[in-house]
Amino acid sequence: CAMDWQVLTRELSLYLESQVRVGLFGSGVGLSLVLGFGVAYACYYLSSIAKKPQLVASNDRFCRFLEEYCPVVTETYYPTIWCWEGRVQTLLRPFITSRPQVQYRNELIKTTDGGQISLDWFDNNDSLYYPDASTRPTVLLLPGLTGTSKESYILHMIHQSETLGYRCVVFNNRGIAGEDLLTPRTYCAANTEDLEAVIHHVHSLHPSAPFMAAGVSMGGMLLLNYLGKTGRDTPLMAAAIFSAGWNVFESVESLEKPLNWLLFNYYLTTCLQSSISRHRQMLEKLFDMDLVMKARTVREFDKQFTSVMFGYRTIDDYYEDASPCRKLKSVGIPVLCLNSVDDVFSPGHAIPVETAKQNANVALVLTSCGGHIGFLEGIWPRKCTYMDRVFKQFVQAMFEHGNKIFSM
Repeated sequence: CAMDWQVLTRELSLYLESQVRVGLFGSGVGLSLVLGFGVAYACYYLSSIAKKPQLVASNDRFCRFLEEYCPVVTETYYPTIWCWEGRVQTLLRPFITSRPQVQYRNELIKTTDGGQISLDWFDNNDSLYYPDASTRPTVLLLPGLTGTSKESYILHMIHQSETLGYRCVVFNNRGIAGEDLLTPRTYCAANTEDLEAVIHHVHSLHPSAPFMAAGVSMGGMLLLNYLGKTGRDTPLMAAAIFSAGWNVFESVESLEKPLNWLLFNYYLTTCLQSSISRHRQMLEKLFDMDLVMKARTVREFDKQFTSVMFGYRTIDDYYEDASPCRKLKSVGIPVLCLNSVDDVFSPGHAIPVETAKQNANVALVLTSCGGHIGFLEGIWPRKCTYMDRVFKQFVQAMFEHGNKIFSM
């Protein structure tokens, strides 16, 4: 840390000396003030902001496996020095990060209730490491609440997978990716039927290929709820979870605080309403859509729409069933979960640290900064985030060394 402080201070001093004239305000006082502030900020950043993540795992072998094959989870995370606060990182990531070009192959699959699910495949047929498509490792990606295969964080995951030679398939929730709703049903964090159908379908197409999944935000919640339900009875060999909301009650309460409602809650509610408005003719057979469209918070939307659609007696019943913290003990495959404790969507005090310690298959990686799907790093964080690096290293570790995880 002392070496980091010296390097950062020296670079900052050289930069400021080249930009600020000694004659500022007629003397050297201005330069001294600027240099003093810069050094003080550098000290604060290195002592209070840049920290190693907390690695929570009850299994020493899992820890040793991660330390050897996924070392990023033990290294100091240096958030972008000018936007390390959680809300700022959350707001800026979609605008700052690049959007890698990805060519998808779309597939629509039918469900048992007469609906359809849109899958976007990145086959990676030019893979040099895995030219045989039948054994090419496959990563199933689950976007967030209103996200699709076009989200920047999904595109970056695919870009990382492409460099490793892997195939990816994105599970778009019903009615989100431009396809029509064939039945008056969308999706929620608690109901895993569609995810089970997708996992079965992908595995049946490539039964000899190693198979993993990664879920982001609500996608991570859905994946955790599936894993808690299935235990070891799944074709997935491992999973990665990013910025999951562990306790929905705590998440919605945090999002309803005045500033968070203004920055996130209201906008997210309008996104949910927009996602179903295109299907209004189908949905108004069962719902009072005028009432649904009057919702001003996610909780109000879930009360009038989501909980009703999936047959819950009350919204509290739905939120209890949707909270992955209740099912974490039953997860039966290796799972790595990355959260930032300053994430307003998933408050740090609601992360189930003690529960995770009771399951040898679970490892939590908790950063002090990063926000919700933020994890920006570097002076101008356009290309790769800390989250991207965790994804890449863990997926590679599991596909290439996963057989060693419980033998170290």
